[in-house]
Amino acid sequence: MNLARVAPLLTLLAIASAAQAEPAPAQPSDAAPLAQPVAADFAIRGELEQGGWIRGRLPAGTVAAALGSTPLAFDESGNFFAAFDRDQDGSLRLSATRQDGQVVARDLSVKPRDWNIERVNAPLRPGRSSEAFMERRRPELEAIWAAREKDTQSEGWRQDFIWPARGRISGRFGSQRIYQGQPGSYHSGLDIAGGDGTTYVAPAAGTVVLSVRGFSLEGNLLIIDHGQGLNSAFLHSSELFVKEGDRVEQGQPLGRIGASGRATGPHLHWSLKWRDARLDPLLFLPSMSGE
Repeated sequence: MNLARVAPLLTLLAIASAAQAEPAPAQPSDAAPLAQPVAADFAIRGELEQGGWIRGRLPAGTVAAALGSTPLAFDESGNFFAAFDRDQDGSLRLSATRQDGQVVARDLSVKPRDWNIERVNAPLRPGRSSEAFMERRRPELEAIWAAREKDTQSEGWRQDFIWPARGRISGRFGSQRIYQGQPGSYHSGLDIAGGDGTTYVAPAAGTVVLSVRGFSLEGNLLIIDHGQGLNSAFLHSSELFVKEGDRVEQGQPLGRIGASGRATGPHLHWSLKWRDARLDPLLFLPSMSGE
């Protein structure tokens, strides 16, 4: 045998064998990086429209969540409440961050609504507030803002709301006047006409965070925290039955309808807010005849 010819051949075979023994380099993964949102199902129900709301459950293992840029509170089982402002436009991303850093998300399409808009062929004439009025008004507004910021760990947000009073709807949420193209402020609550002294009740359980008399615009005012940033305000009462710190149950009498503050007649003005979003109370309620 010619060893001079065989030796190079053996060397080539050894190199080829070693190459086959080395593991192939790992291919880059097609999975999205952990920090990037991936599609996930969130168990939700509610009214996905302007002024509406949702309740739901976050994916297992969630340690933080948000609706758009607003952080969400949730219980130990991942249950949460969130809502959409009257002027919310387009869609919002519901996102949840898990313990491993993975972000899962779902884009929610918020349905636009046709608001009751009255166009007036006259210029908007903003009222001029006197210095004396503003001195009185500032502490009132500060008290309202502070009350709405309170978190009492109430559980009313879990409940299906009931009507606080029965009567003719005399003012709807979201209605607005446009003065020669310039929008005036929209109606921020639901007005229920009622006889002076008619009792109204809690639409859901909660804790009283403000109970005051004689505010310049609201008159006798009551604010109840339902938990998770959701709160109710009741304006123009003739009498209040509860005080700050009281825990109230759904259906419990809260006060009497009146015309205190700036009101043209006896009615209950009920407004709902979630964080900074103003909500339509009608979207929380069954039909008045079908309850």
